[in-house]
Amino acid sequence: MNLVKDDFIKAFSLYEEKALQHRRFKHRDILPLLENNKIHKQLTVEEIGRSVEYRSIFRLRYGQGPIKVLLWSQMHGDEPTATMALLDLFNFFNGERDGFDTFRKEIAEKLTLYFIPMLNPDGAERYQRRTAMDVDMNRDARAVATVEGALLKAQAMLLKPDFAFNLHNQNNYYNIPGTATPVTISLLAPAYDYARSVNTVRADAMRVIVGINKILQEFIPNAVAKYDDEHTPRGFGDNFQKWGASTILIESGAYAGDPEKLEVRKYNFIALLKAFQEIASGSYSVHDIADYNAIPFNDEKLHDALIRNLSIEKNGKKMLVDVAIRQNEKTVADDYYVEGVIEDIGDLRDFYGYTDLDVEELQFIPAKLYSDRVFSLAELTLPIIVDLLKQGFAAIMVSDTMEGVKVHTFPIQIMKGANFQGAVRPIIGDHADFFIGSKSEIRYAVINGYLIDLKEEMGENFKNGIL
Repeated sequence: MNLVKDDFIKAFSLYEEKALQHRRFKHRDILPLLENNKIHKQLTVEEIGRSVEYRSIFRLRYGQGPIKVLLWSQMHGDEPTATMALLDLFNFFNGERDGFDTFRKEIAEKLTLYFIPMLNPDGAERYQRRTAMDVDMNRDARAVATVEGALLKAQAMLLKPDFAFNLHNQNNYYNIPGTATPVTISLLAPAYDYARSVNTVRADAMRVIVGINKILQEFIPNAVAKYDDEHTPRGFGDNFQKWGASTILIESGAYAGDPEKLEVRKYNFIALLKAFQEIASGSYSVHDIADYNAIPFNDEKLHDALIRNLSIEKNGKKMLVDVAIRQNEKTVADDYYVEGVIEDIGDLRDFYGYTDLDVEELQFIPAKLYSDRVFSLAELTLPIIVDLLKQGFAAIMVSDTMEGVKVHTFPIQIMKGANFQGAVRPIIGDHADFFIGSKSEIRYAVINGYLIDLKEEMGENFKNGIL
């Protein structure tokens, strides 16, 4: 059965795992989902080891074919998108009488699929890249000092897979070269030596990627790139390639308006199903490596916000600059907050922003703290906040807290004391809190790195906790 675009759409809509709709899920959240696979019995579920903090690491198997494929996800704990896609795939393989039985039968007869979801559960618990012992597992393929890295290598030696899929997330700031389009999926056949040599093993990985790219172009045209192919002797992908498994790296990138990566997760699901189809049928062998080489490499010129032609002044001297802003996530226990900072200042004509605005020589206006009174959170309505912003106040003082209220979602800085000081001009590394306007009117507010148009309706965004 040869799946086409509508088939992929149908498959995902039927089998998306609804229990995972937020990317900061924990090991405990996937345990009942894996247990459910034991009940269905289409996939075997086996605990193959424990992390440093004794969290279970599982391997699932589907099919009994001669071609062995090993996939692992979340070796970096804060890169969860592919784990969600694997849970979707498990649901798909447990399905029946949905029009895909012939496809599943072919996969099961031709391939044996081995999945290791959440290889770094301790990192996932903290939503951090590294393991509980603060080691980057993907730089441990050579030394195999980590418990989890040693487990992955042991699986490679035991299973001797023909194909391997190394599933990651990349940051949101990669773009297609020369465009403002964020890279949604990056692909790579990792190099097994510094010369970036191409043997049969690596060439087969390249051909599978060509097949993946063809289907992804039907969904996200011109939003697929190649990841950097510099050889990393400590990296698992490079070593799997060296060990004889045709290895494909899939990096989940960004899709505008998709903070939880639910769209990107769908394209992971599609990419993997397409890869299984290509490998099972052998159709990847007809693809031309030249088509792999034609996929552009990632560029990294995106920012969360880019303000162009802003007038700034010092010592009576004025200049026009572009200001780039990043919205950095800071993890706190089981939650996180965003900290907007000024990333760059100057001529940024070759860069792009998710929010990209030419302010046409409007001027930088320092932010102020409103100190005439102290508010309670309960009385902070949108009209009050908007009125303060229009007067140039970016911060207020509050006397209390409210259970369940996240103060970082307010479109104004909430302070417990009078310790807010707005900068007189943009400074790299400073908090991104300032205003933009003329001498007679404030037109825009930048609060914690989010650009607010003070002439537009903010009600719906504020209600949803989005600046």
